[in-house]
Amino acid sequence: MTMRKVLGLLTGVALVAGAMAVWFLYSAHNAHKNQPAAAPVAAIAWGRTAVDADGLAERSGVRITQVALTGGGGLLDLRFQVLDPNRANSLHDATTPPAVIDESSGLVVRDLLMSHAHTGKYTAGETYYLVFENPGNWIRRGSKVTVLLGKAQVEHVVVR
Repeated sequence: MTMRKVLGLLTGVALVAGAMAVWFLYSAHNAHKNQPAAAPVAAIAWGRTAVDADGLAERSGVRITQVALTGGGGLLDLRFQVLDPNRANSLHDATTPPAVIDESSGLVVRDLLMSHAHTGKYTAGETYYLVFENPGNWIRRGSKVTVLLGKAQVEHVVVR
């Protein structure tokens, strides 16, 4: 091997090692930012009544049709069908923002990828969606979550 090739190889190895060291130090420094704060679901539910699927329809006028991971696990797609538009308008109330809580860790996911900009009346029979950011991909397929919509919360919803 020529001296030129050896120097090139050593330079490449040094660059890779340096990049890995920077990545490791950055990850170690920011690790606490991605860890969920464990807390019991009841302590975070903001005074909403725990209901089953039928109770959600009665209190908030909607039925959950899907909670699924998308975007390589970085997004949580919550879909709901409006059954009673008058009751569903409670979803617009700023005092009861939509959220999803991971039941195993207590992580509260409430940052929407797209603003919850729907401001008009809901239409009966229509399906609407909310796409939440899933920081650090903490919520995974098969996780059990509590969904907060309007004036109610539905516990033990399995993520697809």
